[in-house]
Amino acid sequence: MALAVPAGGARRVAGPVAAPMHALIIEDDAAIAESIARGLREVGWAADIALNGNDGLDAALTQSPDVAVVDVMLPGRDGISVCRELRTCCAVPIIIVTARGEEADRVLGLELGADDYLVK
Repeated sequence: MALAVPAGGARRVAGPVAAPMHALIIEDDAAIAESIARGLREVGWAADIALNGNDGLDAALTQSPDVAVVDVMLPGRDGISVCRELRTCCAVPIIIVTARGEEADRVLGLELGADDYLVK
């Protein structure tokens, strides 16, 4: 699923102020998380990082991001569990970004509600 992003990554809202789109990156490798966040910020998105599954799920539930970028292999609660839990309560688009590229892993991620699955 491709995410349509208005120019500058801003949401269209009534009035003169447009809030940036918000991404939540749930990734335990801080360097990878920062790289993803930096790329998103360069195109006008706001980006927050959670370094484990438990903090990521809590942030997703309290921040209502426009998209969640989730690694599969996370400490605390794995990305599959985070994805499953988010699908029970939220309509946030989920992109799984992981080193696990086997076809079975991709199928599982998509069956659990991820909108896209990217291999690092």
